Amino acid sequence: MVFSLFWKEGVVPQTSSILVAIIVFCSSVTSTTMGYDGSLMNGLNILPAYNDFFQLDTSRTALSTASTWIGNLVVGIVFAKVPDFIGRKPSMLLASLITIVGVVLGTAAQGFAMFVVSRILVGVGAGFSSMAGPIYFAETLPIKWRGIALCLIYDFWYVGGLVASGVTYGTSGMTSTWSWRIPNLLQGFFSIVLLLLLPFLPESPRWLASVNRRDECRKVLAQIYSNGELENATVQTEYLLITDSLARSVESESVWKVVRDMVKKPSDRKRTLLMLSVAVFSMWSGNNIVSFYLGDMLDQAGITDSTTQLQINIILNSFCLVVALIGTVSVDRIGRKRLALWSSGLETLFLFLVGALTKLYGTSTNTSGIYGTIAMIFLFQGSYSFGWTPLSMLYPPEVLNFRLRSVGMGIYTFAAEAAGLVTVYAFPIAMDKIGWKTYMINGVWDVFQFVFVLWYWVETKGKSLEEIDSILDGVPVSTGVEAGKVVEDEKEVAQDVKEL
Repeated sequence: MVFSLFWKEGVVPQTSSILVAIIVFCSSVTSTTMGYDGSLMNGLNILPAYNDFFQLDTSRTALSTASTWIGNLVVGIVFAKVPDFIGRKPSMLLASLITIVGVVLGTAAQGFAMFVVSRILVGVGAGFSSMAGPIYFAETLPIKWRGIALCLIYDFWYVGGLVASGVTYGTSGMTSTWSWRIPNLLQGFFSIVLLLLLPFLPESPRWLASVNRRDECRKVLAQIYSNGELENATVQTEYLLITDSLARSVESESVWKVVRDMVKKPSDRKRTLLMLSVAVFSMWSGNNIVSFYLGDMLDQAGITDSTTQLQINIILNSFCLVVALIGTVSVDRIGRKRLALWSSGLETLFLFLVGALTKLYGTSTNTSGIYGTIAMIFLFQGSYSFGWTPLSMLYPPEVLNFRLRSVGMGIYTFAAEAAGLVTVYAFPIAMDKIGWKTYMINGVWDVFQFVFVLWYWVETKGKSLEEIDSILDGVPVSTGVEAGKVVEDEKEVAQDVKEL
């Protein structure tokens, strides 16, 4: 069977530093498909051959771009409990296979309808990966590496975006349909890489414990923490924390029972609102205007040459990748909440400036004004990348407990993609009708985001998932074991990973 290759025992490395390094690397690979997709559509929308082949107008452009988000919405509704039923690792395998099917279909597209269907399938696969991946990495990695790995998921959005920008720029000189088919085909590369890495990953120890496969749970913890030594103190400590937390959860609950608790129980309602705030804020900050409609923004700013626009797209993705990585290395130092506040405050300032400069210089020939507008676009997107890019896949799985995590991440995916779908479909129409005022309206919303984070968010820096559960539930960890002791025991593994 196909699945047997991915579950052979003995394939998983027994050296903890190597295993952790592979898992961290996988966390970066899972996001590159979405990043590639975002920049791919940005680039394709600029290519004349793509526009001519599908005879695109404003509504068709919006639909083809938004179709991936439609697929993401399906994931949030249909796949919410799948990671609980079949496991975290099989879910990532299924997501990769669906993405590959969508990529093949899109590359062979002979008409607009076929291309839209392919985009929806890519959205299903990439959305499922973005749901199952963070769950797996949050539950499997040591505390020391959890923050970095989950931040890298969306940091590497820009790696995928940078690759797509380079590929579309490279094929822009082609006059045949391969100018857009080649970039579309290469989107499947990242899913293939993940398929090749999956055999070397263990299943989530927390999922194994939840289905009463306790011996396998301890074995995986030993692989992660102690080079396979089952009697290691860190392994015993982490095992006690996991089983203690699971003992407070109700097993085999339906989706609707979990959803009801997310609304009724005060602690679960708090978790839900924290999770939903990330879903909405990460999509409604104004970033999707830049991510998907940079060409339109540059048109309004006075830069209409398609080659120049593609060059700016490449430089912007490179800049945002660097800034996002700076945010990632800062997240365990300055904390999740402060990082979100810095990001929200700066992006609000720069988005207002983008609107003001677009109004003043968008239809002029003032070179300084045009360059100033471009600079503000860079600084706005950089401000978003500094905080919201790393936090988007870090904070939600941290604040959701095990009982809520699978369904909660399904709801997170649905909410994020619904919010994204609204912006992706509405922004080109808004920019066409009201122009620079679109930025001003979005800037007012960003002020609300800042206030909400300041008032409501909870800091999770340096805490185990079980300790975060205890804080939100208002109860102590009954084992009496503090997460800080586990962190100290992880230092040796962390140092080994850095040396690889």
